[in-house]
Amino acid sequence: MSVRPLAALGLLWAAALVAAPEPLGERLGGDTSRPVIAQTAFALPAPNLDARQLRDFAFGNRLFNTNWVQAGSSTTSFDGLGPLFNRVSCSGCHVRDGRGRPPEPGAEMESMLVRISLPGNGPNGGPRPHPAYGDQIQDRAIAGVKVEARVELVWETVQGRYADGEPYELRRPQVQFRDPAYGALGVDLLTSPRVAQIMIGLGLLEAVPDVELLRRADPDDADGDGVSGRANRVWDVRAQRHAIGRFGWKANQPNLRQQVADAAAGDIGITSAHHAADACTSAQTACRESPHGGRPEMSDAFLDKLLLYSRTLAVPTRRDVDDAQVRRGQALFDASGCSACHVRDLRTGTHELAALSQQSIHPFTDLLLHDMGEGLADGRPDFEADGREWRTAPLWGLGLIHNVNGHELLLHDGRARGPAEAILWHGGEAEAARETFRSMDKADRDALLAFLRSL
Repeated sequence: MSVRPLAALGLLWAAALVAAPEPLGERLGGDTSRPVIAQTAFALPAPNLDARQLRDFAFGNRLFNTNWVQAGSSTTSFDGLGPLFNRVSCSGCHVRDGRGRPPEPGAEMESMLVRISLPGNGPNGGPRPHPAYGDQIQDRAIAGVKVEARVELVWETVQGRYADGEPYELRRPQVQFRDPAYGALGVDLLTSPRVAQIMIGLGLLEAVPDVELLRRADPDDADGDGVSGRANRVWDVRAQRHAIGRFGWKANQPNLRQQVADAAAGDIGITSAHHAADACTSAQTACRESPHGGRPEMSDAFLDKLLLYSRTLAVPTRRDVDDAQVRRGQALFDASGCSACHVRDLRTGTHELAALSQQSIHPFTDLLLHDMGEGLADGRPDFEADGREWRTAPLWGLGLIHNVNGHELLLHDGRARGPAEAILWHGGEAEAARETFRSMDKADRDALLAFLRSL
């Protein structure tokens, strides 16, 4: 894979600053955009929903924030938790519909979990689950069932310098497991710590036609620009066929219904039409013998309401759109090559929800997989995504994470303490863009970061 020469990139950078791109404007989510900067910035309904959809949204919001309880409770509509689980509600990870974070040293994970697998392929080409622990470590359990393991993160530091001599320090986590309850995890275990992602704009991303994603893919880098995004091909449970993935850190989910159902099953232990049985392995006897809360534990009606909620959370509008520093930062963002993957302009097609159809949106993602280099590699394949590839993360809402969640910890494992560190971790196809940022003077770096925080 070629990487765009820095000298040539510098010429492009200079040209782009002379002819700055059109102003982006405020409405990143088209008609679903809503001006809000408070702690509830990610938790409000799209303003173009009708009265019935707003009622369903409100019920979905209740489901999203409900704490599920162990089977046998008098709360029969919301029982069936576990037997093994990570959190008791959707909002347990997606706090205020926002972004998760790694735990403080010595604390338990709250809005983060660890995916695991073994080398080789599992069912339908996905990750190969561990025979005793499945595909993620569940660090909670109902009474009478042992938790799978305790997870700790140990942080390593990486030193570096900008071209102007200013030093910086990066960090990366190493995963450690304590007290595994169902036998040895094995030396060939593949691990990937993941924080919860922001919930806004998901229905809009679902509504972008497959043909639009494939049009932007360039798996063999035919244009020679060093960027070779490609679509993941994953298993669609409902359709019983492979489909293009677009959700999850490695684009391993084809649609939101499956994403929601899989999260309910894996993270909370709630069965649905997608997952008829709890994910208890043959080694987990007490788990398999535990009572359940019905078959399924989440009705199709509940799943439909939760799905509508997940599809229609409003996208906050931008701030400081006319600020000179922000405008310059936008030009630098494009000239640096960031927009080759963080694509500014997409358009939705026809969706079953009219509010999401035919919208001009600005999510800053192509929803494709890109090689991000060895520094960000987790070494864990997921369908066609290899251990160095990640889906381009959407950037809308980036500047409001601190307002909503009280932190600015970015990337799939929360290692980056702000957008500058996130950029400095980029490698592979993004190495040239990273080096351009690293070579900027401080004023230009600050301008680019001001643009990102306006999103």
